[in-house]
Amino acid sequence: MGIDPGAANLGFGLVRVEGNHMVALDGGVIETPADAPMERRLERIHRGLAELIEWHEPRALALEDIYFGRNVRSAMAVGQASGMAMLAAAQRSVGCFSYTPQAIKMAVCGSGAAGKKQVQQMVGTLLGLPEAPSSEHAADALAVAICHGGAAVGQRQALEAVGHRPAQRRFRARAAG
Repeated sequence: MGIDPGAANLGFGLVRVEGNHMVALDGGVIETPADAPMERRLERIHRGLAELIEWHEPRALALEDIYFGRNVRSAMAVGQASGMAMLAAAQRSVGCFSYTPQAIKMAVCGSGAAGKKQVQQMVGTLLGLPEAPSSEHAADALAVAICHGGAAVGQRQALEAVGHRPAQRRFRARAAG
């Protein structure tokens, strides 16, 4: 599961690795009202992500690192949204990973300096979508998921090359009722 953190618009994207390619499972944006108090916005983000994590049961949650530009207030809000994502993941025992914007662009486009539109187009192409995602936030989140999925595939291939076989994933039983 990839996350493009933001307090106003938090993008999410889920991909499944199938051999050497990936398919999109879900993607979208958790929006919060601009006039709502920050604690209400963060609560909405946490609740929405907790529901998505419960529904999809991702193996990992990958976030885009915070770009700390000149706007400290914005960076703080993005950091708080990232914290809500990590909390929702931790509550379901899902490991968290983070990637720089440049690493994500490099994984998706082959260039760490790729623009937003190029990332959107490549996400659509790599996931075999009929068209690029219309939301930049959802496209960015899918790009984060692609970046993490590619890292996981590369690690698995390297381990298999030296004779290591990964353990089978165990599913936890759910109580009825």
